[in-house]
Amino acid sequence: MTSLTLAAAEEIIGAAHQRAREIGKAVSVAVVDAGGFPIAIRRPDGARPLTPDIARAKAYTAAVMQRPGPMLRKWQESQPVFFAQLSQLPGAALPIMAAEGSVTIKKDGEIIGGLGIAGGTADEDQRIAEEVLKALGYELEFAAWGVTGSGGRD
Repeated sequence: MTSLTLAAAEEIIGAAHQRAREIGKAVSVAVVDAGGFPIAIRRPDGARPLTPDIARAKAYTAAVMQRPGPMLRKWQESQPVFFAQLSQLPGAALPIMAAEGSVTIKKDGEIIGGLGIAGGTADEDQRIAEEVLKALGYELEFAAWGVTGSGGRD
């Protein structure tokens, strides 16, 4: 079983902050393990105060739901009542956020965690997350579930 180490989480965060600086953004970044537990969260100078919490919720969602936020949105739209109740379950540590900047971390076919980015626009958060994970050798393909059709980003 592959696990996500602190060193790997710090590498992801460092790459995300570098990419964000390149586009003139200060974003908070959270990396959690497959169970949604935090490994590392960083808020750089200039990032808004609430962004670490948003990033953590995005990372948590990507890990425990085992799909990136944009992919989950299709499920959320097709079953809004069910999806709204997920955050109310006794075991839910954080809100479930089907949003951009929420990307599941997958290596060698195994889901090992979640990445959350918050502080840019929705598209910027998503682009930073995907570019960083791809550059570091993580997988970005996920089979659809919870919806009919191919799933994923259109």
